[in-house]
Amino acid sequence: MSPPVGPRERLRELGLGLPPVPAPRGRYRPWRRAGSLVVTAGVIAADQAGVRTGRVGDDLDVEAAREAARVAALALLAILDEAAGGLDRIAQLLLLHGYVRSAPGFGEQPRVVDAASELLAAVLDEAGLHARVALGVSELPLGAAVELQAWAEVAGG
Repeated sequence: MSPPVGPRERLRELGLGLPPVPAPRGRYRPWRRAGSLVVTAGVIAADQAGVRTGRVGDDLDVEAAREAARVAALALLAILDEAAGGLDRIAQLLLLHGYVRSAPGFGEQPRVVDAASELLAAVLDEAGLHARVALGVSELPLGAAVELQAWAEVAGG
């Protein structure tokens, strides 16, 4: 019987790796931990090569925004990896906030944030299933199309 596949192996199977933890752009930390609870700062994909910025439904189509959400989800995983001392220590992802910089009349924010939810569940398995908020906003830092923020529980507190 083969050993269970963990988050790092799932990342490799997807052909992905974790980026460096994003550096704060102000006087805050990328994450805070209280006992078994980890809360992340917001993370964007605006600095990543190949990720376009702009307003979804105007400058960007849904697929480009979904790619931005996937890239931001990888950065979120890097933050959780650091905060928990390894992705295998994430007992459960509790809540994902997804903010989509939206053009007036654009209403497909859940479809955009689904790309992040799908990646998080693919990497973290059952622990990656979460409650979620997907909101449209008029602006995000650096013109980013998507910003993510999460709450997670770490195994063993």
